[in-house]
Amino acid sequence: MTRTIIQDKTFDAERSLYNLTHGDVLRCTFAGPADGESVLKEARDVTVTDSRFSLRYPLWHARDFRVTGSVLDGNCRAPMWYTTNGELTGCRIDGVKCLRECDDTVLTDCTVVSPEFGWKCRGLGIKNCDITSEYLFWESRDLTIDGLTMHGKYSFQYIENAVIRNSDLQTKDAFWHAKNVRVEDSVVAGEYLGWYSDGLTLVRCRISGTQPLCYCKNLTLIDCTMEDTDLSFEYSDVEAAVQGHILSVKNPRSGHIMADSIGEVILEESIMASDCTITDKSKA
Repeated sequence: MTRTIIQDKTFDAERSLYNLTHGDVLRCTFAGPADGESVLKEARDVTVTDSRFSLRYPLWHARDFRVTGSVLDGNCRAPMWYTTNGELTGCRIDGVKCLRECDDTVLTDCTVVSPEFGWKCRGLGIKNCDITSEYLFWESRDLTIDGLTMHGKYSFQYIENAVIRNSDLQTKDAFWHAKNVRVEDSVVAGEYLGWYSDGLTLVRCRISGTQPLCYCKNLTLIDCTMEDTDLSFEYSDVEAAVQGHILSVKNPRSGHIMADSIGEVILEESIMASDCTITDKSKA
């Protein structure tokens, strides 16, 4: 199969490389006065290496593509939507609204600053990435994440079927309405963690922040620590084994909670029956 080689060129026209197929793009710049959109729309079997994107919507509907060592700057708005089978390695992504309704996309060693990143995607893989995003992975499913460092606010909301390992999640309102999510060996720091989730499992995690894990179904904590976590587990169905101290537990709905110590157990003004066994090992 003959491949098209495009190198050391600048493109700024509308759809300048539209439907490029079996192509290799090397050290190219997508920017200029024509300010054209969709430069690599409908690309097929394309690799992009050491290039810079500064135009809108460059890779919509692309399939079987690889982007390596490249920059998608702040002018590169909504760079990848409706793509299938893509890989990004060692890239810097500053374009807003990156990754929307994409299938089977893997990011490795990437740095991302994108306020709405990874929405409604399926089959995302994240490996050793640093992501800053106010709304991260909204309504995505089938995620595999290892080594993510993230800063955000409303992350992982409405996600389904995810495994997260060895990550540092600095966030707020994370995992709201999430279903079937497992987080292992990670830091999860933020307010109002995991409300309304179903099937959230936290294993050997360090959890911090006010009012975590309320209104949850099928919630499991295994060998986790909790720091500054007051009013925890309100109206949740929970099985929790916590190492160390919990500031306070309030009106859990059902299950078992065991911790080395609990500052306060609040069982009052509940709107539903509480049938949860709470064990403070310091008082046993």
